[in-house]
Amino acid sequence: MLSVQRIRALLPHRYPMLLVDRVVEAVPGERLVARKAVTVNEPCYADVADDTDPRYPASLLVESWGQSAALLAALGGERAGGFGDKVLLFGSMAGAEFHGDVHPGDVLEHHVSLSREAGDTLLFEGHTEVSGNRVFELERAVLALRPSEGVLGRPAGM
Repeated sequence: MLSVQRIRALLPHRYPMLLVDRVVEAVPGERLVARKAVTVNEPCYADVADDTDPRYPASLLVESWGQSAALLAALGGERAGGFGDKVLLFGSMAGAEFHGDVHPGDVLEHHVSLSREAGDTLLFEGHTEVSGNRVFELERAVLALRPSEGVLGRPAGM
């Protein structure tokens, strides 16, 4: 549904921190399903010894899920097509649970739902699956849109 080119147009992230490969389902303002293929060529595995079992870092799993939430935010309502002169900030998360390890060769499937929107604050919930098994659940994530000049010291995109 959304190619990597469209994802790159909506998010400011680039290699090595663009952690969403494709959006396979999206209902703007409601829900989104995105995928990220984990490969052994990721920078996080650069110094992993050959005799160890490389696990995908939980922090990158959460970041990838958060980027999926940002894509859902970018597709909805007046934000359709991006955030204009604002930036989206990750505020907090609650009820996070990890249920299994992720390894190179796995494909993360992020399920994100917009549960509430209050002005420039958005509340999301969801989970991540690998081969149909939940590896991560999130009860609530708060993301907030803020003027880019106040955050970056310059207008967005500069």
